[in-house]
Amino acid sequence: MNVRRLIPTTAVAGAVALGLTALSACSTSNAADGSDGDTLKVTASFYPMQFLAERIGGEHVTVTSLTKPGVEPHDLELTPRQIGSIGESDYALYLKGVQPAVDDAIEQAGVEHTVNAATLTTLENHGAEEHADEHGHEGEDEHAHEEGGAHEEGDGHNHGQDGGADPHIWLDPVKYAEAAQGVGKSLEKADPDHAADYAKNTKALVAELGELNTAYETGLKNTATKSFITTHSAFAYLAERYGLTQHGIAGIDPEAEPSPARIQELHTVAKEEKATTVFFETLASGETAETLAKDTGLKTDVLDPLEGITDKSKGADYFEVMRSNLAALQKALGAK
Repeated sequence: MNVRRLIPTTAVAGAVALGLTALSACSTSNAADGSDGDTLKVTASFYPMQFLAERIGGEHVTVTSLTKPGVEPHDLELTPRQIGSIGESDYALYLKGVQPAVDDAIEQAGVEHTVNAATLTTLENHGAEEHADEHGHEGEDEHAHEEGGAHEEGDGHNHGQDGGADPHIWLDPVKYAEAAQGVGKSLEKADPDHAADYAKNTKALVAELGELNTAYETGLKNTATKSFITTHSAFAYLAERYGLTQHGIAGIDPEAEPSPARIQELHTVAKEEKATTVFFETLASGETAETLAKDTGLKTDVLDPLEGITDKSKGADYFEVMRSNLAALQKALGAK
């Protein structure tokens, strides 16, 4: 991700001290709001982690997200109070590589039960593959099947998350299910008195994610084209899973500015690969996508990377938005 967002370790440590001071001077905290003291206090980094914690934790957890609705997660700047509140948590759930400021703060906080969801599945360095994608190559389908098979066997290890790996695992229902299973087991360990409920909730969530995966497999099996254009390259795992090719205007980092050469390449993609739509998202500017669509005569639509839910989201939760994304892809790709 963008290194300029990193908070120096000394700054994080100082903010932790300030945050703890603020907490001690106040009788309540965001993490404790609505809690009767009997629930597990969970800090989640952003919406996909919050959703896992809430669905699996159920009535036994009080979940606070560090990223408020409407805030672009990659741009999050933590307040001293937020940083201090992390240390008051019983359990912290984050996804390393999405929010460098959060990565540093959680690692500094020393929460006994800290889970990095990136370690619960296998990450890939899609940034290195974008160069091939920029030239319209579709050599990912075979790899997707091999990779999917490996995960069905429960590999469960992250290979190279610190080497520029793509963190957008939640957009692949299979990988998200693997993360869910890991979160469920970690909650059982953190709160053994309610282990049976966590196991039950995990099983239900994984089953629902399996149904979502089947819907995508069926809905995208026969399409007029396999290529789609997006604002930033968040959908590589999804594309690999279902035999598609993503062409991002920007890279994995949504703040990256496309070069003139990249824009010209996308003009070629639109023509040669019969792309019909340029997708933009709800939490980032769609100006570049709209300009490209206008220049190429393509349509525009929303393909939500699900980094947060707002009143502009096409759905109230993860599953509703993912089904909306499926419908948008079917329309854009000419599903038969």
